[in-house]
Parts: sequence; C-alpha cells; structure tokens
Amino acid sequence: MELAKIPLSQLEISPLNMRHGCKAPDVSDILPSIRARGIQQPLLVRKKGKTFEIIAGRRRFFSLKKIAQKNKKAEPVPCAIMDEGDDAEAIEASLIENLARLDPDEMTRYESFSRLVGEGKSPEDIAATFGVTEIMVRRSLALGNLIPEIRNAYRNEEIDARTIRQLTIASKSQQADWFKLFKDPDQRTPQAWQLKQWLFGGEIKTSCALFPLESYKGKITTDLFEEDSYFNDTNAFWKLQNEAIAARRDAYIKAGFDDVVICDVGRHFCNWEYVKTPKKDGGRVYLEIAENGEVIFHEGLITQKEHHARIRKTASAKGSETTQDTRPELTKAAQNYMNLHRHAAVRAALLKEPKIALRLMVAHAIVGSTNWRTAADPQRVDKEVIAESIAKSAPQATFETEKKEILKLLELPVHLHSVTHSNGDPERAAHIFLTLLEHDDETVLRILTFVMAETLQSGTSLIEMLGGKLSIDMRKCWQPDDAFFALLRDKAVINAMLKHIGGKHVADSNVSATAKVQKQIIADFVTGNGRKKTQNWLPHYMAFPFKTYTKAGAGDLSAAADQAKLFAK
Repeated sequence: MELAKIPLSQLEISPLNMRHGCKAPDVSDILPSIRARGIQQPLLVRKKGKTFEIIAGRRRFFSLKKIAQKNKKAEPVPCAIMDEGDDAEAIEASLIENLARLDPDEMTRYESFSRLVGEGKSPEDIAATFGVTEIMVRRSLALGNLIPEIRNAYRNEEIDARTIRQLTIASKSQQADWFKLFKDPDQRTPQAWQLKQWLFGGEIKTSCALFPLESYKGKITTDLFEEDSYFNDTNAFWKLQNEAIAARRDAYIKAGFDDVVICDVGRHFCNWEYVKTPKKDGGRVYLEIAENGEVIFHEGLITQKEHHARIRKTASAKGSETTQDTRPELTKAAQNYMNLHRHAAVRAALLKEPKIALRLMVAHAIVGSTNWRTAADPQRVDKEVIAESIAKSAPQATFETEKKEILKLLELPVHLHSVTHSNGDPERAAHIFLTLLEHDDETVLRILTFVMAETLQSGTSLIEMLGGKLSIDMRKCWQPDDAFFALLRDKAVINAMLKHIGGKHVADSNVSATAKVQKQIIADFVTGNGRKKTQNWLPHYMAFPFKTYTKAGAGDLSAAADQAKLFAK
C-alpha cells in the first residue's frame, strides 16, 4: 500500500464499507483522543476518480469532520491507499476492521458476508479470512432466506434469535403468513419452539398442490371464513404430489435442462451454496419440498464448488496457472513461424520413413489427435508474411510435389488442396478402396506415408521427437529470411542471438542499440554484408532439439520440447 496525506474534502465513505448507509456513528469515546493527538491509525482508502473511498475508518472520518467544523479548517488525513483490486478484498478489509472494533449486529454481518459470496467467496473462504467457524458463516448467510419485513424487524430487535432461526428454514409463503400474524395485535404469534410445530406439524393447504384438485378423491376441509382449505388425507395428497413432481421433472428435462435434483422433504435449500447458470451451460433445476407440501423450483443453478472448478479449469486452459509473469521471448506470431517451418521439415523427412509413418498412423488411429478425423493440418498462419515464407521453403515444395503424385495414384484431380478429405461420402470411399486394390503394397505404403505426413499436427511434442528421431538438419532446408527477422521483437533475445552468431564482444558493443540495428547486424553476418560471413548458422529456435535464448521460455514451443524430453526419459 501507498501511504499519503489526503485532504478531508476528497474523502467519502465507500459503498463497500460494511456500515455504509448507517446513521452517523457515536464518536464521543474517540473524539477527545483524536482532538488531542490526531488519528493514530491511517484510514484505509481506495481511489475513485478524483476522490478516495473510505473502506475502513468511518468513525475516525466522522471525528475528523466534527473537529474540522469546530476549528473551521481541516488538516490532511493520513491514509493507506489500497491497490485497485477486487471488491471482495475491500469488503473483507472493512469487515475485519469493524469486527476488531465494534461487533456488528447479525444482520450487518449477513449483508457483508452475502456480498462476499456475490464476489465469488465460498463460506469456507470467509471463515478462514475472519478466523471463525464455517457453521457461523452459514448461520449468518441463512438470514438471506428471510423476507425483508422479517429481516427489518429482527434488526430492530422486535424478534428474538430463537424465533429467527426457525424462520430461516421456512418458505417465503410461510414467513409471510407468520409475519401477518405477528403484526396483528389480536393474534397470538407462535415463536421459538412453538414456531417449529406451527411450521411443520400442521395440515397441508390445498394451495400447495401441483396437481388438479379434482384428481384428489379425499375430503377437503375449509375454514369458517373460506380463506384456506386443507387436505384431510395426507397419504393421498403425497401420492398425487409426487406424481406431479415427477411430471415436472420430466418436463424440465424435455425443455433442455441436463439434470433435475429433487431434494429430500424438509431439507432446507441454501441459496448461497449455488451460482446462477443458464441451462445451456449445464445449469440444473433443484426442487425444494417443504414438510407442509409446498414445492419451490430453483432453476438454472450449479454448486459453488462446480463454479469454482470451472473457473480453475478455464484459467488452466488459458495458461494462467502455469504462466509466469515473465513474458515469453517469442511472440505468438514468431512461435507460429517456427512451428510451421519445423513442421514442414519433419513431415518432408517423414516421407522417406514409411515404417515410422506406419507406426505413427496406427498410434493416431488408436489414440486420435486434433487432426485425426482425418484432416490435413491447416498450417494456420498468423500473418501473411509467414504464409509467403512457408510457401517458398524447400520442404514445402517437396511436399507439394509428392501430393500431386499421390493424387494421380488415387485417380483424383491434382488441383485438390489436400489428399485427406474426411467428408463421410461412402461412394468416394469405395472409389479410393478400389483404386488401392490395384496398387502393390509398396505403393499403398507410399500413400499411407503421405497421409500420415499430411495429417501430422504442427506445434506438438511429436514434431520435437520426430525431428530428433529423423536426424533433421534444418540448415539443409531453411535459411533466415525477412519474415524471420521481422517477427523477432524481444531485445534481450536479439542481443543473445547476436552473441550466438557474432560473439560476446559484438553483442556487448551493441547492447544499447535498437532491436532493428541488432537484427541488421545478425543479417549481415548471415549474408557476409560488411562482416565475415557465418557459414551454416542456425538459430537455437530451428535446431532439434529446440532451445531458447533466455529463461523466459517460448510459450507453446518450449512446452512441446519439454514434453518431448519427458517422453524420451
């Protein structure tokens, strides 16, 4: 955090402060001390535009405002400025500050905890942060099941704690009925242990039925005022209600929900343990069934545990769990360039190794890969300059020549983009099969080898393994071109590459030169333009096995090379 003195006029209470919106606090206990010695602990604030929001220190702030009103002037206020982070962190800071000073009432604690849940914190996280038990957090969160009228009455100490605990497990309609009695001075309201009997030991109202009332053949009792009616035969009610619940479950499944969970009768549904999720993303339906027969439908939810697992999986897929703060020494486009040139060299060399190709094809047929549907590798390019470089390369030319020969052998048009074309056409498959029957084993093996090379996926550990296995010397099939130099961006890498080709003295002498200048010096060594030509120079990126110039690594290329080493061991 940064410590600074901020004018009082630039400070305001943050909405994330747990006591935001409450009436002005009583500061009589701390005002004399602050008036005499100032505040001993800085306010905790976050920047908001041209002002600062107070996360913790509300009472100190009001004390300083009183002193400023009396003295007609205000001294700058010592503040600790939080980094701009997530709201959950700010809510936690406010809650911890207040818990340490004045114990907040249960409703204030519930509101703060529920906001933390809204920010993605689990009850376990909240308990660990504040040094309390998980059950204490869950009890606070349970207050969220109360209707607003009951919450306000509890905050105003009109309802005792034992009664409120029973009400947290009641349905909203039961709470509304109870509150109606509570507000009626002529009615005796069941409370504490009597409330539990009132909630779960009475008759079942006809309003709870999910089925048409005419399908119920038992007796129905109506009160004197005909406001409510009840089922006399509870067994008959539950038989029909269960059938209706099963029908609703089937309807939800038919509507596209993956799953419908029917909770045990009487099990309280804890909303804070779930996250709203559309049905297209796997959100399921939960049916909460009260002991009084009422059924509540909670649609489109997954558990908090599933939600956090999805977040971790997404982060892992993007590499955020393994990627360090260090930027890779190669840009994505540069990695793409290296990947495709290495890929082209490997599959061109593979054409001469039918036995290896055969075994690769069997492995792909058993395990599969991104390309094995089958489909030719698309050789996707990030930039047009890469496409031009690949098209001009010798291995690519070798591959294109062989492709035309294979198309002729299969009696297919030579202008086709690829030999492999998996479209599921049975007539085409029959034509290919009959054509293959006319060729000897050696020709079929040649075709098989080409198909394996065409479907070999670029940018994988297999390319790294095959490069070594086939003893590929990239000097014979690749030369540094304009695209190679254009895609190099990292200055430290370029200087290391200059050291590689020109020696330490040249690299050190030009260490402060621009990347453009240093790349030109490397090119001059390659061509012999004004410098001694370096014969057959090969940058680390093109060697088998793959190497980098710094510890930062080269993203997917480094990962593939590391995986190949692991397999080799």
